[in-house]
Amino acid sequence: MTAETLIFALLAIGAIVSAILMVVQRNPLMSAIYLIANFFCLAALYLLLHAQLLAVLQIVVYAGAIMVLVIFVIMLLNLGAENKLTERLNVKITIGVALVVGLLLELLYVVLGPGQDWVPAVVPAGTAGIGTVESMGAALFGQFLLPFEITSLLLLAAVIGAVILAKKRL
Repeated sequence: MTAETLIFALLAIGAIVSAILMVVQRNPLMSAIYLIANFFCLAALYLLLHAQLLAVLQIVVYAGAIMVLVIFVIMLLNLGAENKLTERLNVKITIGVALVVGLLLELLYVVLGPGQDWVPAVVPAGTAGIGTVESMGAALFGQFLLPFEITSLLLLAAVIGAVILAKKRL
């Protein structure tokens, strides 16, 4: 088993476990935190596929901007029981930090271990440009220009609708 296969397996297991934990959580904030963990696992899987732009966009757009909005809505709903939540977060943060440190140590051993060559010797033909800024920009503003613009109009309509609904409450 190569190091790349081992890293893929660990990230895949992490993505599956965090997705399952996200769905079974009763607390919406903890569910959002597991969703963020899932986004980071997916971003690392994109890096394994040499799709650097997709990995960065996964973290910046989804784990950053979208999850800030989701957590803002959860806090806006004021679901209560803050004391129990902070107690659970402290225990889970301790366990999470221990798991992350263990994973990082394992990855360092795999990458820097004796006789390990984790970089593939040959990149398959035709895949070198996939996931780069140039290829994504050419596809987004070439072949998929109309769906891109329709999506921007839908987002604009959603923002206008949210503002109108918020004004009615005041």
